[in-house]
Amino acid sequence: MARTSDHKLLMGRIGAAHGIKGEVRIASFTEEPLALTGYGPLATNQPGLVIEIESARATTNVLVARLKGVTDRTAAERLNGVELYVDREKLPPTDGDEDFYHADLIGLDARLGDGTVLGKVTAIPNFGASDLLEVTDARSGDVYLYPFTRAVVPEVRVAEGYVLIEVPTEADPGEEEPD
Repeated sequence: MARTSDHKLLMGRIGAAHGIKGEVRIASFTEEPLALTGYGPLATNQPGLVIEIESARATTNVLVARLKGVTDRTAAERLNGVELYVDREKLPPTDGDEDFYHADLIGLDARLGDGTVLGKVTAIPNFGASDLLEVTDARSGDVYLYPFTRAVVPEVRVAEGYVLIEVPTEADPGEEEPD
């Protein structure tokens, strides 16, 4: 999940139309893809547009959904790229430091083991391979990306306001360096 404001979280994105009866494909950013159907009407990135999922089924990599008021392929095609948001308050509470939403990490300090602050967590992008932790140095404005793995981010302390970073120093001996 990505954070867009203090109260709304990006939960999914509508993709291509599916069939001729107005169904759409939705990339769900929830742990359980069908959970997206349980949040009620969803805000969007288009002013005034609210989306309500009437029914959905999970496929291998997306949800195929029927949306309220969308009854043909042309209407479904117009929704391609629309982002779906939910109020943070509608999400279930988390349990302890091991349970958090990605959005909870935005704004936390990124620290080294000795307490040195590297910067602030500004995003958690995923370009297809796995999640990354984007850290921006407030002084220089430099942006650093770290693999969001237990080896590189061994501690997440939401309540204390920081994540611990173990900066990778050299390639894994089993991996070759790129030429």
